[in-house]
Amino acid sequence: MRRNKVTQSMAKSRIAAFLLGMLLVLTACGKEAVTAQPETAAETQTAQSTGTEPEAPESQSAETASQELPTTDPSGASIVIPDQVDSVVALAPSICETLVALGVEEKLTGYDLQSVGLAGLPENVPTFDTVNPDVEQLAALAPDMLLVSNLSLYDQEAPYQPLIDAGVCVICVPTSDSVEDVRSDIRFLAAALRVPEEGERVVAEMDAELVRLSDIVSDIPEEERKSVYFEISPAPYLYSSGSGTYLHELIELAGGRNVLADQSGWLSVEGETVVAANPDVIFTNVNYTDAPVEEILGREGWAGVSAVQNKEVYYIDNMASSLPDQNIVKAVEQMAQALYPERFADK
Repeated sequence: MRRNKVTQSMAKSRIAAFLLGMLLVLTACGKEAVTAQPETAAETQTAQSTGTEPEAPESQSAETASQELPTTDPSGASIVIPDQVDSVVALAPSICETLVALGVEEKLTGYDLQSVGLAGLPENVPTFDTVNPDVEQLAALAPDMLLVSNLSLYDQEAPYQPLIDAGVCVICVPTSDSVEDVRSDIRFLAAALRVPEEGERVVAEMDAELVRLSDIVSDIPEEERKSVYFEISPAPYLYSSGSGTYLHELIELAGGRNVLADQSGWLSVEGETVVAANPDVIFTNVNYTDAPVEEILGREGWAGVSAVQNKEVYYIDNMASSLPDQNIVKAVEQMAQALYPERFADK
């Protein structure tokens, strides 16, 4: 409920990100591809450090003193975490949600427009376009740390060099490819913000829910698992995901079989491909058009698809299914309940 409070600007931004940018960004600028871009900038960050590890104050516990700060970010670039991080700007909703879960949201002095309305975020702080943030405004804000995703590196060369030159620690957390990446990113952010125990707590809570849900559907034979098509952009520009994506993994955790599993990455899809695959169930997380479920049920040429014939078309929470963070458990539960409602009758 709280994450369905999405502004009109967020809807427009999502269309642009998915239809115009995601195919290029998420496949061509994944965790490996973005490495080269921030490395040059990171050399400046490294050069600005003293090259020696600060000694832990005597008042620190042995456990705290032994905790090492990350020296590379999830994109593979070298970073130097400041001695003190009091102000953070985050330019991705998944990062913002994770910071709230870690209990460090009070450090946020700015965030992206898509995150406006998310529970727990401070109000009345500057907001920025995710894909093309105002670097001058960011420089004026002078945060200790800037957290970006690969979407914020889109079609630009070293966009944050002026900030790095000014002493801002710029960190890239690319879009996760898997649930394991989600775990790793949560732990990374927790370590970077010096709350590693909170990171372990968030991961443990997420994993406990995933295990609970997986156990409910784990004994379903492979041949009896329902086939699924998950739509993240509607006609006429159909968009979905194949293997090698966290969304594909969520479908499997929910007990489904992705009809596009023979393809990889985030995909533009032809309607004929879906019709030929004849999925048992169709999911959609489209939230910027009216009645997306009804549109699929009435879509021309799809009347013979099993999911349409049997009215097995369901809306899955947009934010839970489109943001790779600890809240993916909500999407898994919604999908599992839609696929096998009888197994949740007594849950």
